[in-house]
Amino acid sequence: MALTGVSGFIGSNLVQRLNADETVAKIVTIDVQTPPVASVKVRHHKVDLTEPLADATVAEILEEEKADTFVHLAFFSSPMRNTSHAHEMESVGTMYVLHACSAVPRIERLIVGSTTMAYGAHPKNPNYLSEEHPLRANPSYRFVQDKVDVEKQVERFARKNPAKCVTILRPCTILGPTRRYFITRYFGRLFIMTLLGYDPLMQFVHEDDAIDVFRRVVDKPSPGIFNIVGKGVLPISTVVRLLGRINVPVSHLVAYSFVNSLWISGMAEAPAPHLDYLRYLWVADGAKAEEKLGFVPKYSTRDTILAFAGVERLRRVHLVQ
Repeated sequence: MALTGVSGFIGSNLVQRLNADETVAKIVTIDVQTPPVASVKVRHHKVDLTEPLADATVAEILEEEKADTFVHLAFFSSPMRNTSHAHEMESVGTMYVLHACSAVPRIERLIVGSTTMAYGAHPKNPNYLSEEHPLRANPSYRFVQDKVDVEKQVERFARKNPAKCVTILRPCTILGPTRRYFITRYFGRLFIMTLLGYDPLMQFVHEDDAIDVFRRVVDKPSPGIFNIVGKGVLPISTVVRLLGRINVPVSHLVAYSFVNSLWISGMAEAPAPHLDYLRYLWVADGAKAEEKLGFVPKYSTRDTILAFAGVERLRRVHLVQ
C-alpha cells in the first residue's frame, strides 16, 4: 500500500500502526518529508505533489512498488496564509494523485481524508448532517473550500472508475493528548472568545478513534463517504467550562472585523470566516460509519474534551510537552 501526507498527524500515526502490524509487509510513503518511522518495511519516495508531472512520478512509483491501495492524506490541518500554495498542494496535488491512480490498474482502493467542516456552518443546517447533505462551505474560506474541491474531484473519480473502491472519511474536530493544531491552540487559551448570543452544539472525535477508523478501512474495503464523529454533542459554553477556561463573548459584528485584522497581521490562528463554526450548527451524523464500518468510538465528545483538558493542565505545569 502507498500513502501521502505521512508527515501529518493521521498519516504519521497510521504509518506507525501499519509498521507495528506483522501482517503488513511493505509501506510505500510518498511525501516531501520522511515518515516518522525508520523501518525495513517503509520505502520512502520524496515527491512534491505541487510539481508539474507529479502524476507521472507517482504512477511510476505505484507500478514499481506494486501497490494496490492508496491512502491520500496530503492536506493541511490548519489554515495557511499562503492560500495559493495550499490550493496547489491540496486541489492540484489531488488531481495528480487521481491521474496516477487512474493510470495504474493495480490500484484497486483509494482512501481519502476530509473533514465535516466541508458541510459549512449555516443557520438552517439540520441538527445532524448526513453524508447526503450538500457541501456548502463558505467560498471565502479557502482552507475549507480546498477540501470541498478535493471531495468533488474524488467523487468524479469514483464515478469514472466504478471498479475501484473509493472511500472518503470525514472526521469532525479531532482532539487528544498529542494532537496539536489551530483548534487545540484555540481551546488551549485561558480566555476563549465566543460569539455573543450564539451557543452552537459541537462534537469531537478522540485522536485514537480517528486513527483507528483509518486503520480499519485500510483492512476492509468500504466504498462511500463516512462521517467520523464521537458520541454526543455539547454547546460551546459547556466545552469552555469543562476545559476550565474563561468564556469571553464578543459581538459577531465586532468579532469578524477584529479577527480579520488579526489574521492579516499574523496574530490569529484562522481567518474571519472560521467564526461561522463558532456561530452556527454543523454537527454530523455518524450512523452510517457505525452501520457500514462497524465504527463505534471508544470516547464520547465529553470524554474527548476531558482527556484533552487533562493533558492541557499537565502542559501548563510543564509535565508534558
